[in-house]
Amino acid sequence: MSNTGDLAINTSVLEKMAGIAAMEVEGVKSLAAAPIDLKSIIERAAFKPVKAETKNGTTEIDIYICVKENAMIKDVAANVQASVKEKLQNMTGNAVTHVNVYISDIAFEE
Repeated sequence: MSNTGDLAINTSVLEKMAGIAAMEVEGVKSLAAAPIDLKSIIERAAFKPVKAETKNGTTEIDIYICVKENAMIKDVAANVQASVKEKLQNMTGNAVTHVNVYISDIAFEE
């Protein structure tokens, strides 16, 4: 018996999965808690630290993170990109074409 059909995954689920994948990366302190640009400040209610967009069976992710003070930012960003892409592709079977990582803050030890 063959059953073929389409799989639709809500973007909020993709965003949650991407956030979890990013938090597993060494050097990531948290997802961004506040807007980092004027447009986001004006649209404060609409700010989300992870944004997913699906087009023609592919996914694009924007993710805003806060890194730990001693982290190598370039390495952390590259690792977040790789982790999010790999985990989303493995879990959904859809191609992830872009993972844009924005460093919004650095968390210093108190």
